[in-house]
Amino acid sequence: MVASGEVQTRRANPDDAEAIALAHLDSIRSIGPAFYPTDVVDAWGSGLTPDIYVKAMEGGEAFFIATGDLDGEPAVLGFSTHRIDDDQDGASVYVKGSAVRRGIGTALLRMAEEHAQAHGAKTLQIQASLAGVEFYKANGFQELGRGEALLVSGSSMACVFMRKIFTGA
Repeated sequence: MVASGEVQTRRANPDDAEAIALAHLDSIRSIGPAFYPTDVVDAWGSGLTPDIYVKAMEGGEAFFIATGDLDGEPAVLGFSTHRIDDDQDGASVYVKGSAVRRGIGTALLRMAEEHAQAHGAKTLQIQASLAGVEFYKANGFQELGRGEALLVSGSSMACVFMRKIFTGA
């Protein structure tokens, strides 16, 4: 369980990759089953190894993490990213199941949004998992359509394509 103590956020670096992978898998495995069948959850988490995050960072993707105490030990509670795919700014947010609904995801999303805007983004695109749709709607994203997201494992899963237009953009 997450202690009620302080949560800190910062830009991640390659040394954080293992903890990011653990947070990503925890989020998928603890929240995903309410929205997807077991085979999809398993495919979603398959192949998520630390080197994937290191390679993404080396390729220019910005990662942000939230840290705090989990069961009395320091841990990465969640992460967000900002990347550019085919000239479109994209983002994602994942929070450990034991840390949801505490504002951590929103704080991490804001960091990704600020990074995107600082790099000239006028909009931000999301391929939201079904688990994340309401979170993104609550944070100003609009649904554009539904489809399939390609997973690291090579499988695909249902997703919702969403976009946020930055005010004043």
